[in-house]
Amino acid sequence: MKKYTYNNIKYELIKDYKNGFQNEEINNKMTDYFTEFDYILGDWAYGKLRLKGFCEKNNQKFKNLNDIEKIDAYIKSHCAYDCRYFILKKIID
Repeated sequence: MKKYTYNNIKYELIKDYKNGFQNEEINNKMTDYFTEFDYILGDWAYGKLRLKGFCEKNNQKFKNLNDIEKIDAYIKSHCAYDCRYFILKKIID
C-alpha cells in the first residue's frame, strides 16, 4: 500500500473504501493530537472528513473505546451507512 507522512510521522494506507482517502483534506485535518495513535480512521459525513484514532493493546494511550480490534463495530455504529472511509496505520521503524 501507499505511504504518507503527516506531522513527521509515516503512515501506510491499509484500507481505502469507496475512495475515501484524500491526501489534501487529511493534511488539513491531521494535528499533533493523532501522533500517539497507532491507526487513524477517516470517514466522510455530509461532505466533511472526520478523524478518529485507534490503538493496539500495547499502546499507553489504549482505552476500550479506541481498541483497533473494535474498528469495524465503530464504523457500523458511528459512521454514516456505507460511507467513504480509510484507515492509516502508523509505521514504526
